[in-house]
Amino acid sequence: MAIDKVVSASITDSSVTSAKVAAGVLQPNFRNIVINGDMQIAQRGTSSSGITSDGYYTVDRFLVENGSFGTWTQSQAADAPTGQGYYNSLKMDCTTAQGSPSSNSILLVGQSIEGFMLQPIKQGTANAESTTLSFWHKHTKTGTNIVELLDADNSNAVSGSYTQSSSDTWEKATITFPANTSGAYDNDNARSLRIRFIMGAGTDYTSGTLATTWQTSITNANRYAGQVNNADSTSNNFIITGVQYEVGTAASDFEFLPIDVNLRRCRRYYHLFVEGNNKEIGICHWYSSTSMRFLGTLNPPLRTVPSLEKTSGSAYYKCYRDSGSITFDDISLNDTYTESNFQIYATTPSTTAGQAGMFRADNASTKIAFKAEL
Repeated sequence: MAIDKVVSASITDSSVTSAKVAAGVLQPNFRNIVINGDMQIAQRGTSSSGITSDGYYTVDRFLVENGSFGTWTQSQAADAPTGQGYYNSLKMDCTTAQGSPSSNSILLVGQSIEGFMLQPIKQGTANAESTTLSFWHKHTKTGTNIVELLDADNSNAVSGSYTQSSSDTWEKATITFPANTSGAYDNDNARSLRIRFIMGAGTDYTSGTLATTWQTSITNANRYAGQVNNADSTSNNFIITGVQYEVGTAASDFEFLPIDVNLRRCRRYYHLFVEGNNKEIGICHWYSSTSMRFLGTLNPPLRTVPSLEKTSGSAYYKCYRDSGSITFDDISLNDTYTESNFQIYATTPSTTAGQAGMFRADNASTKIAFKAEL
């Protein structure tokens, strides 16, 4: 009988450093604090036009904040740096320019992070860690752009800059932010940190000296000093992908997650339950002759008790029962629901109480979603 040879090896250097992580010696799972940084998930759709206000529009987890700073189309674009493993990016296309913004206007794309996700940074302690943000950018406008970390728990902020050197060319940026020993992040599911990619800012935010160390008393003039105006021409695009935020002083390789894992993480904040025509939702019943009820489950549970996002219109919904069907226009969310369970009810044409049926979306514009964004 053959006996396998056992080979032993000794570890001569057991210390873990960010340089080793970046070199691929050690790359722990879920080191990227940003969710959907490769822009693969877009539950709300792949394009949204006429953007003039704050909101989530296409790519999951990325919020637009627009304070009278032009009109934009956002898309999940099939445009990415060659040979890096990415396919999609988040693209902002200026459709109405703003060359003279008001002094207090800001335009940005960003992601909010809940406190539970930030505890490894050890902020507010003597052991607080530096952090590194890396990403790919392709902007039409050349020059300096600012990224801000805004601590929502302690009203602290720090900024870093990067440069678009060549117009409409993919370039990679890496920004390392200093550790902050002042003010811990709350260990909860509320918003603790905002990572903000600035696209334009008025003079109230650009007239000082860029704050590259943490401001415990924020001076607005120092937040975005040097920022170019990406909204000054309808020829301008602002595109990013491969966004990674991690503990340490060096950027590791981007952490690509399986799409099912990525989707599940996004659904903690926004869950598209059903969309489109002739889509089965589930089994319903009539609580009374004119009141339909449907019990549903959300998996994974959302970050907090969600709100309902839905469409309504003539015959948007249908229930099949008793060899026939009933159509109705609108639905509502019962107030006895949690992060993972809900009850939808609707007023319907009269039928027999106690009947069961099959609940279905019955219009191309029908949409039911649950949101618990930060």
